[in-house]
Amino acid sequence: MALKAPISQPLHDLSRKEALLEDALGQLGSVIVAYSGGVDSALVMAVAHRVLGERAVAVTASSPSVAPEELEAASKLAESRGWRHIVVSTSEIEDERYVVNDGRRCFFCKSELYARLQELAGELGISYIANGTNTDDLGDYRPGLEAAANAEVRSPLIEADINKEEVRRLAQLDGLPVWDKPAQPCLASRIPYGTPVSVDSMRMIATAERGLRGLGFRVVRVRHYGEKARVELPLEDIARFESADIREQAERLILDAGYREVELDSRGFRSGSLNDALKSAPQTS
Repeated sequence: MALKAPISQPLHDLSRKEALLEDALGQLGSVIVAYSGGVDSALVMAVAHRVLGERAVAVTASSPSVAPEELEAASKLAESRGWRHIVVSTSEIEDERYVVNDGRRCFFCKSELYARLQELAGELGISYIANGTNTDDLGDYRPGLEAAANAEVRSPLIEADINKEEVRRLAQLDGLPVWDKPAQPCLASRIPYGTPVSVDSMRMIATAERGLRGLGFRVVRVRHYGEKARVELPLEDIARFESADIREQAERLILDAGYREVELDSRGFRSGSLNDALKSAPQTS
């Protein structure tokens, strides 16, 4: 699925919101940006670097829940833009509350990340931590937002009233090559709630998805059901996947990743589809 340039936003309105973003970040004085390499945090870091220079630090987490190629891409972009960039290891996989994988998994993951960033901010003398949350994120189920609030993390995109379309347009105008990059949530998000998270399962997911992207599927999710991989693709990509030569290659790549069964979800790609299970399930802390 090719993402098209979001052109509906008037440039004068974008300029106004960009100015608001610059002002929000400039007022911080110094900031660590929780930088994943996605378009949202990349835009925040690009603007932070523009207004704060070396007082803006991009920090990327390294853990089993992050695909290796995502970390590599984030590092390359930071280097190409001259950003001050630090990679830190996080240990959410050692937290049993995270591993149990109930509806609060993301809360414990983000709490671990922000605790590590707070430590680093103290070491570097940085005043604030910021993330890439935009206004569209407020309408989804995101326990990580609670973790951000607990850690007093700033969300400059929200402060500037910037939504996802506006993020992509501003990133494109800034020359960020990730302006049209598909969202890439953590690998644990592919594991159904109630199924424990493990390093092996996330490694299987990462390997299978990397193989499918190598076949030209830009947007892909491999949902992890034990020995079965349920593949979600945009509806327009399903016919290509089902073609004899591609299906054979795709299944071989997924089986080589450690699965024994491959199922294509005919409903197509649905962001956050596993969250459906939470609608009728009680939440625990």
